[in-house]
Amino acid sequence: MTQAIPTPQAAINAVAEATQQTPRKITIAMAQYSQLPIGRPFGCFANSVRHIAHETGAEGRTPQLIAFPEMHLFGTPGMTDDERHTMERSAATDLHDELSDNFAALAKELGVWLIPGTVCEKNPGGYVFNTMPVYAPDGTLAAAYRKICPWRPYEQYTPGTSLTTVDLPGFGRLGLTICYDAWFPEISRNLAWMGADLIINLVRTTTPDRAQELVLARANAIANQTFVLSLNAPEPEGYGSSLLVSPEGDVIAAMEGATPGLLIRTIDLGATRRTQEHGTLGLNRIWHQFHPEDLPVPLPLYGGRIDPQSWHPRHTAITAT
Repeated sequence: MTQAIPTPQAAINAVAEATQQTPRKITIAMAQYSQLPIGRPFGCFANSVRHIAHETGAEGRTPQLIAFPEMHLFGTPGMTDDERHTMERSAATDLHDELSDNFAALAKELGVWLIPGTVCEKNPGGYVFNTMPVYAPDGTLAAAYRKICPWRPYEQYTPGTSLTTVDLPGFGRLGLTICYDAWFPEISRNLAWMGADLIINLVRTTTPDRAQELVLARANAIANQTFVLSLNAPEPEGYGSSLLVSPEGDVIAAMEGATPGLLIRTIDLGATRRTQEHGTLGLNRIWHQFHPEDLPVPLPLYGGRIDPQSWHPRHTAITAT
């Protein structure tokens, strides 16, 4: 007997029924703000974050997570490439210094998850990374992701080697990416497999290919059935056009153009797991494609394989609030 394929409306109804489960809502502030030059007093940034923390979004909620674009505090206006690289390295943090302490204190003061953009990170081996730190509401450094794919040959950072997620108790799990990482589908796919409900991509795109990045943001959301936040710097450092995409690929919110702006939106991170379980529009259950009894599929590109035994995303128990 041939099984009937659900109609679009039936699929929508199925997803709507599934969304009656306990929500895991989080309010996110996306600060498409202009880059601050290296050496600017930290208080300038702190006052900006304090202001955002008291703003409300369309749902009347204040932010629980505040994020800024790539290299937000590492501006080098008017410098040549060599001068810029020298200045960035001289200002690099080891994530155990005054800058990191200030980030931690600010997150604790406001009781928010704080992603202050990315920073130049130095380590004892002499490497310099483009790193995204995430600070918890209690002031702890919850995660630090080193950009795996610097935009070569223009970015002279050392590539990171570890995919990074961070749990937000009561809400869900974030997957962390930086700018050019979004062009490599393996990175987003692995983060989704690691249980990311929302993939955050911090960007400072200064080139016209921002139009292609917007397509990639939606494609990565659709292909992995996760939320995707692509947060770009505004002019003159970037092309702006930040957006937030749902696990079904719909644009939830977007900033048109390259002018500075702020978007505050509340999303239910539980929608990621519901979409992965019931399918996009109730149809495409990509994370259920392989069954444990199926044979492994070789992946010669990576010298590896798809093992059906380990195909499903990894999720931890999360208590809703």
